[in-house]
Amino acid sequence: MDAISRTERPKQSPKAVLSTYGPGLLVTAAVAMAAQFLSEHYGAPAMLMALLLGIAFHFLAEEGRCVAGIELSAKLVLRIGVALLGMRISVDLLIGLGAGTILLLVSAIAATILFGLVAARLLGRGWRLALLTSGAVAICGASAAMAIASVLPRNEFSERNLIFTVLSVTVLSTLAMIGYPIVAEYLGLDGQATGIFLGGTIHDVAQVVGAGFSVSPEAGETATLVKLIRVTMLAPVVLIFSVALRGVPQEGTSIGRRAPLVPGFVLAFLILAGFNSAGLVPVLVSEIGMEISRWALLAGIVAVGMKTSLRRVLEVGGDAVALVVAETLFIAVFILVGMNYLGHS
Repeated sequence: MDAISRTERPKQSPKAVLSTYGPGLLVTAAVAMAAQFLSEHYGAPAMLMALLLGIAFHFLAEEGRCVAGIELSAKLVLRIGVALLGMRISVDLLIGLGAGTILLLVSAIAATILFGLVAARLLGRGWRLALLTSGAVAICGASAAMAIASVLPRNEFSERNLIFTVLSVTVLSTLAMIGYPIVAEYLGLDGQATGIFLGGTIHDVAQVVGAGFSVSPEAGETATLVKLIRVTMLAPVVLIFSVALRGVPQEGTSIGRRAPLVPGFVLAFLILAGFNSAGLVPVLVSEIGMEISRWALLAGIVAVGMKTSLRRVLEVGGDAVALVVAETLFIAVFILVGMNYLGHS
């Protein structure tokens, strides 16, 4: 990962900073609000709407006054959103599920990432795309994709791969929200088992909540809890990726230029999770933090969409689609087999 760019650390007068970054920040905020409006009124996932609207406004990121602010949203604002997710996490979540279920979830995440690397190699795709798609599938969809992308060594396909991953996991997560409750009913799973299955396999938090509570309150509560355990794994996985890939040069840089050992947003995530676990984060502050996180992530994905042309996304190829679908099916089968072994039914 590059050292933090000047767009993330402006050293200008407040008026100059506002003039430089204000137009881009305002336009990403406006498009994010439009995405949220469409989500609330038409039932479409907000992340998907943000991504598609961002791609539609790609011309704003090519030249003009908005470029610097869009770049800032795609990096710093997005990372703030990921960091604030730590406010959702606490030790109580881990204790509530039991060691067996936690071990199953951790194993599923590790196995899905390994499966993604192997499958990508068989399909002739690069390891960057494999880590991005498998990490997004295994952990928490679009949020995980954006966090992982920020620590992967960049190349000419980085932004295209990120857009593809966010788009594909969001679409697959929406399909899973509709189809997985039917699968759970067909398999005869009870409320708790259904919640574990939905929370352990669907990519995005919103879709997990929708799928779970469409079955029953018990399934919804369990699914949400299980999903948040997967979200907890975001920071450790990103940290492992960051350390493991620290010596890999980015395109156009030398191998001696390394990223920080612990990315700042990962450290902030862990600190906030620790404060929340210790009961030091008031409920009101937590709610405000999560609202800021949601909007920051929306603005961030709008900016990422603006920076990538739809034509380049379509160039990713059918084998990449096959990869992310295979990873999605793999984690679903893994969770079901693990649940059967643990006696959940």
